[in-house]
Amino acid sequence: MKKGKLPNIYLGVILIIMYLPIALVILYSFNYSKISSVWEGFSLRWYEALFKDKALFEALINSIILGILSSLSAAVIGTLGAVGMFRSNFKGKGIIEYISTLPIMVPEIILGMVFLVFFALIGLPFGMITLVIAHTTFCIPYIYMQVNARLVGLDRSYVEAAKDLGAGELRAFLDITLPLIRPAIISGIFLSFAMSFDDVVISIFVTGVNTNTLPIKIYTQLKTGITPEINALCTLMVGVTILFVLLSSWIGSKKNISQKQEELS
Repeated sequence: MKKGKLPNIYLGVILIIMYLPIALVILYSFNYSKISSVWEGFSLRWYEALFKDKALFEALINSIILGILSSLSAAVIGTLGAVGMFRSNFKGKGIIEYISTLPIMVPEIILGMVFLVFFALIGLPFGMITLVIAHTTFCIPYIYMQVNARLVGLDRSYVEAAKDLGAGELRAFLDITLPLIRPAIISGIFLSFAMSFDDVVISIFVTGVNTNTLPIKIYTQLKTGITPEINALCTLMVGVTILFVLLSSWIGSKKNISQKQEELS
């Protein structure tokens, strides 16, 4: 099987099924025709129309603000949680670590319903605040896993040497631990931002009447029919998502290279 062509054919079919729809959306975003299924020539008219749409740009700004707030909040909570769990040692540690990753394993529709009921019970008005809380919750595991993986490969002798030289716990963390885990934190922030920026299921449950994010705006417009303007917007969103994922992977690879250099030195 390894020497035959069947595995390559199978992989090719899977890749076509996954990425052909995305490629068609990108292609028809440059179509001059209003009908997405009819090609009438290359044009940037729908990108021009997109940049003139104030409602879409307001939703875009909301998505950017939401992504920044949720990813930074998740970075603080996830980093402190990972460091605290790494330094602690008790019987239920494994269970708590497993529970901390549940938000990325539970279906989004379940999380959205849970957040909806919870916010309604405590009387919290739906809007940007509820969006930030919900997005922060499912972004925390991405930060936690990145930082935890970095801490596992961290040489504890650095921190012990700093303490021998008179540094306290806080000073050792700020001067030694934090710089060493910074690439993992930044990588997790980029990944969390991408996840928050693309989310639509949870956002629909917890958003307010006056607060619209870009994915929700696209979803509501699709109900009235797909237009080339939506294709252009989706193309830009795919580009932004790919950019942040690549930045996250690049920072993660630099982290691994620096870790190997430290081990060799």
